[in-house]
This record gives sequence, structure tokens and C-alpha cells, in this order.
Amino acid sequence: MAAMVMLSSMMQLTACKDSTRENPLLTESNLPFGAPDFSKIEVSDYLPAFEAAIKQNREEIAAIVENKDSATFENTILALEESGKTLDRVSAVFFALLEADKTPELSETEKKVKPMLTELENDISFNKQLFERIKQVYDREYQILQGEDQKLLDETYKAFVRKGALLSDEKMARMKEINMRISELQTEWGDMLTNATNDAVVWVDKKEDLAGMSDADIAQCAKDAESRGKKAPYAIVIVNTTQQQPLACLDNRDLRRKIFEASVHRADGTGKYNTYPIVVEMAKLRAEKAELMDFPNYAAYSLDDTMAKTPDNVYSFLRNLISKYTPKAEAETKVIEDYARQTMGADFQLQPYDRFYYSAKMKKEQLDLDDDEVKPYFNVDSVLVNGVFYAANRVYGLTFKERDDIPVYHPDMKVFEVVDKGGKTIALFYCDYFRRPTKRGGAWMDAFAEQSRQRQQLPIIFNVCNSAKAPEGQPSLLTWDEVTTMFHEFGHALHGMLSDCQYNRLSGTSVARDFVEMPSQFNESFATIPEVFDHYARHYKTGDPMPIDLKERMLKSINFQTAYALGENLAATCVDLAWHMLSSSAIPTVENAPAFETDALEKVGLLNAQIPPRYGTSYFNHVWGGGYAAGYYSYLWTEVLAVNIADVFAQRGPLKPETGQDFRDKILSRGNTGDLMQMFTDFTGMQAPDATSLLKARGL
Repeated sequence: MAAMVMLSSMMQLTACKDSTRENPLLTESNLPFGAPDFSKIEVSDYLPAFEAAIKQNREEIAAIVENKDSATFENTILALEESGKTLDRVSAVFFALLEADKTPELSETEKKVKPMLTELENDISFNKQLFERIKQVYDREYQILQGEDQKLLDETYKAFVRKGALLSDEKMARMKEINMRISELQTEWGDMLTNATNDAVVWVDKKEDLAGMSDADIAQCAKDAESRGKKAPYAIVIVNTTQQQPLACLDNRDLRRKIFEASVHRADGTGKYNTYPIVVEMAKLRAEKAELMDFPNYAAYSLDDTMAKTPDNVYSFLRNLISKYTPKAEAETKVIEDYARQTMGADFQLQPYDRFYYSAKMKKEQLDLDDDEVKPYFNVDSVLVNGVFYAANRVYGLTFKERDDIPVYHPDMKVFEVVDKGGKTIALFYCDYFRRPTKRGGAWMDAFAEQSRQRQQLPIIFNVCNSAKAPEGQPSLLTWDEVTTMFHEFGHALHGMLSDCQYNRLSGTSVARDFVEMPSQFNESFATIPEVFDHYARHYKTGDPMPIDLKERMLKSINFQTAYALGENLAATCVDLAWHMLSSSAIPTVENAPAFETDALEKVGLLNAQIPPRYGTSYFNHVWGGGYAAGYYSYLWTEVLAVNIADVFAQRGPLKPETGQDFRDKILSRGNTGDLMQMFTDFTGMQAPDATSLLKARGL
């Protein structure tokens, strides 16, 4: 019967609106590794592809449930692991474009697709017959199975339990409703925040108002104005974080104020966009979801399957950092304000839109350095090839061959074949580094296909960033933050590309949230290793390496007044946790939501007008649109792990292939196939992470 079901399903999969044309999303691509063929995919393909793939997935689940044989690892757990491959392929392509090149047509498709996917997930998660088979295998075979088979069984069983498989019928029905509504809200959130951020652009009429900006940045403002309807000759685009890069250079204080206010108020209802109704409803639904699962709040529920385990452990970690950070932050603010008063007068009151400006002036004065002096040495192509790829070659033996023959979804993308030291191709890597109105803010890594020996699938990985693309004929130059972002996201990419796991569910970055950021944060350390830095930091015109004196000043500047960066991260982390520590009855009203954020920061000693959260509640996409609810702390948590690992590399020799191979064998290749803390211990020799290293690494 199962064979007949599959045959029927596959016949339907190849059907689409145009009977003369196969839907390219429903047939395996002939490109290397089965890479998506963007030269054939049309927007109209997505909805019928989802409909057909979902139907096939339902049939696959039905075949498992209706199997008359006793439940075994092979006919239940492995069959479940192998189900949904077509849906995985369609989803990977669609959601990649939804994040990186979201057209109105894709947005409309999303509104139809998200409920379908949520309904499918609900139907699988709460399928009592399916769970009964899973439980039978868990009870009979868990102690017998070994290695990845045992881990796959454990993760599968616990995932069903966490989603509510043991709930009563009444509670299960309510959980389904909550999941569906949260899915709808996240779609609304994504649309509204993208529109709000694009609408928050600050228009500038006169070039003289941009005094302090480099000629290249002014040209970029003109280009941004052109691409956004040219309501004025120049446009300053708002990016995802609270602070904006132009605040460090613009002499015009009133323009700095407008930019800052446009950023913090982009979605709080002071303009035409207000995300607070979405925030409040989603927070209440998450809290109710946790309560259905017998947790006091969503933070406790969310942290239950992480390294941190409990909110108390996270708060203990944060309080330790806050106590050491606070005096450093206060001293840093006083130094900057005193410096500003030297020119602005004794009664000058430093504002958050002044801080970066005067800090940059201090850096220029004390270190004789500004961003415009170093940016010519950070050409995006050199950073990628001579920095990111070079480090990966030295440490892991990888080489990267550009492939012009593989179609991409946007002309700005590049594709590379990744070849291991033995000459074997192990992955495809796509990169998409330049911002555009259809791309959401931030930077990320994801996969068109994850590695799996079971599926005979090699990884197809991509990185996305939001750097400015220079006007035609000019080089695209990066800030230091953008350089480290490229190294960071490539650390995630390595975690995916070097994966060597049997099962798709366990491979690559399929690890706990407070572990997944470790490889990426660790990979940032290669950006400053002298041999690597000298290899990529070369002048875009002459190819000359950065002069020694400038290099020393630039590297010294990395830890110049770093209390701010730690403070904005701590504040955002505590805002996230505060929302998710509430019971469903304690969620504030929409009107009180801004005050709730203020009160939450005051309670932990982080209410500081000079150092606002990196993301305010109303534009905190990690939390309301992404997968980091009650989990933003993981960036700081994993930074500790990353610093500890970087120390081990430094002791053994940071570019030694033997060290890289050891790290690859014990962590990068293993995905979620073992205990994550044990992996950390196996590589470092440490029984527990050492948090004191973080402050030292940040120069605090």
C-alpha cells in the first residue's frame, strides 16, 4: 500500500498549472548536489509546490501510522526522518528568498503558505497514533540503540513531548490554536517590520548637511535615494539595530537626532507602524503555551532543552557580567561627555545620538584613526577570498572554486564549490552580501540543503549580509564591524559545511541555541590573527598591505570604549527575558508595553539613556520574528565558549592544521550527535566555561 501511495504522490508532484512544464521545485535538480535551479523557478511555482509537497508529506506520515507491523526504529523513527524531503527542498528555497529578496508576490504567497505549514506541523505533532509508535520504539529500543541512532530516537521522542504530545485532548486543541495564531502573527510582524524599517529612511535635501561623511558614503546616500523613490537627493537608510553607522561621522547634530529617533521609533506607533499589538498578543500566547506544558513562563519552557537549562542560570550569568560592566560603562560615558564639553561647553548634555560621534572624534585624536582611513583596506572581495577563505584553508585545508555556471536568485550572489584537503568536493557555498529594500536587516546563515549521509546529501550553505554596495565602478568597502560579521557568518557556514552526520535532523547547526553561536563567534577570532589580517587588509587600488603603524592603531581601536557594545547586548538580552518571564495574566497592555521595557531595564540596573538596548521591543526581530525568544542571551553565553576555544587555538597555534582538525573532529563535524558540553570539554579540556575570559577579550 505504501508503494502505491508514493507512486500516486509522485505523479501528482510533477503536475502544475502549466501542464506542459514540470514544476522545478518538485523535481530533483540536475545541478551539483541538487542545488536549486533559480533559472527555472518562477514565483508562481511556490504555492502549487507547497500544496503538492505537503500532500506527499501527509501520505508519508499516514504510511507510517498505518503500518501493521510493530513499531521499530527502521519503520517509524527512520521513516519519519526520511519523510518530507520534497517539502524540505521547497521550504528551503522559498524561505531563503522570503528573507533575502522578499517581493510583494512572495509576501502574498507567504500568507497562504504559513497557515498550511503550521496546520501540517500541528497534525504531525499531535498525531496520537504516530506518537504512540514513537513511544513504543523509545520504550523498547532506547537502551539497545547506540550512537546517532540512539540520539535520533531521543531527539524525536523529546521533540514530540515538548510540542505537547502528552497533553489532554482539550489542551492539545488549544495548543494547535496557539501555534496557528503565533504563525500568523510572525508573518504580520515580518511584513510590518520590513515596511517600517524601509519607511524610516531619513531624507536629506542638502549635501552640506552630510558634512563629516566620506565622498563614498555620500555617493551611497545618493544611490539609496535613487532606489527608494528619490523624495530628496540623499537618503540615510535605517538598519536593524538601534544605533546607526552615520551617527559616528555626521557633524549635523539635528540630523543625528533625526536618524536616532527614526531608528528607535520606527515601529512603536509614533509613525504609521505599530508592532506593539503583535508583541503583546504573541507574548501572551507564548506564556499560555508554556503554562499548558506546566511551566511557569515561556522562558522556563524555552530554556529547558538548552545548555543553560533554567532562567535562574541565565540571570546568574548576566548578573555577574552586569556587576563588572556597570562601573566601566559609567566611566566610559563620563569620559566621552567630558571630551564633548571641551568644545561644546560645560553645560553640554551628551545624548545617545552624540555618543558615537564624540567617541569617534576621541579615537581619531587619541589613536589618529577613523573609519575612512581603514575602509580602503577592507574591500569586500579581498576580505572574502584573502581573509575568510584563506583562514579556512590554513586551518581546515579547504579551497573554494567560484562557480559561474550555477544559477542564483540575485545577481549580487556568488557561488563557490568547497573542496577538502584530499581533493574531494564537500559542499556548495553561496554568499549574498549587499543590502537592498527587499532584504530584511541583519546577517545570517542558512542552507538550501543540510548534510545527511542517510539522504546522501552534501550541504548547500549560504550566508547573507547587509553591507552597502558601492555605485557602479567603485569598490565596495567595509567597516570593521562588517568585516567581523563576514567572519562570523562564515563560522556558521563552516558548522554546516563540515558536518559529517548520518541524519539530517542532527547535522550541522541543528544544536541548542546557546551553542549554535559558538562556532560563528569563534571564527571572528581569525580576523585579527596577523597572518590572516595581513593577507586580506590590502588597499583596493594598490594592493599594498595596511601599513604597520595604521594596522597597530586599527587593532588597538577594536577595544576602544567597548563598554557600549557589551551594554547594548546585555540590555537587549534582559528585555527579551523580561517579556518571557511573565505569566499569561501578567502581560502588559499595548499602551503599557513601552513602560514595561523601561521598568524591566531599571530592575536589572541597565536603564541607561546613553546605552539603549541593541534592539528595542518594537523592532526586536530575533525575538518576535525569529527563533530567539528567551534566547538572545545565547550570544553572550556562546561568546564565553568561543573565547575559551580561541584561547586553546592560541596556545596550540591558531593556524595549525592539527588544531583545526581536532576542532573539526570534536565539534564542527558532529552537529547534535552528542552532549554539547562534553564536546566543549573534549576539545578544551575544561570541565566548565570560564566567563572571566569574556571581559578580558573585550578589553574590559
